[in-house]
Amino acid sequence: MIVVGHRGCALLEPENTLRGFRRALALGCDYVETDVRLTRDGHLILMHDEMVDRTTNGSGRMADLSFAEIRALDAGQGERIPTLAELLEVIRGRAQLLCELKGERTADEAVRIVREAGMERDVVFTCFHLPRIRRVKEIDPRLRTGAIFGAPPPDFAQQAKAAGAEGCGVNYRHQRPEVIAAAHHEALLIRAWNPDTEPEIQAMIDLGVDGIGSNRPDLVLRLLGRLQE
Repeated sequence: MIVVGHRGCALLEPENTLRGFRRALALGCDYVETDVRLTRDGHLILMHDEMVDRTTNGSGRMADLSFAEIRALDAGQGERIPTLAELLEVIRGRAQLLCELKGERTADEAVRIVREAGMERDVVFTCFHLPRIRRVKEIDPRLRTGAIFGAPPPDFAQQAKAAGAEGCGVNYRHQRPEVIAAAHHEALLIRAWNPDTEPEIQAMIDLGVDGIGSNRPDLVLRLLGRLQE
């Protein structure tokens, strides 16, 4: 089973920081997951929210701030907001990456940065908005992509397959045997995202999903008998 550290270790360390990603690697995660957005001046940085208020000591829309302004913010415990290029160097040779494309125009820049790093085989580009993963496939059909769903529609697996995805993420609350079967029928890997308590995680293990992404990857790894830290 694939274990993914969601935004690093978002319930253990400041989310989407290099500190959090390094913690996920130390725990033994197979993948880490992050979100990428563009600054006002076109730099691709790691940030889930459209606003910086929740996760930093700043305020305002991320897209209205320059890279220098973003870098001046404290993302928790003295951490700065990283770039995608910086994260790729941290995980190189140690784990793979689920890179969620947030906002418009992120696909082209994310692909460019991944190619520049020579890490095309180490990244899966994901999104709730299927046109963005289609865009990744237009740039290079060899790149891996994944579709994300909260409550999946009845034809979610067909939608994901038609968009060119090799896998999909479905919120853990909506995982059912028939959901997993539908994904596997389309030859898609299926990941449960964000079970964060031991009972929730164990339920996903028992269901037989292919991967689990969690803000507490330490609990996932412990239940699987794979915790390294």
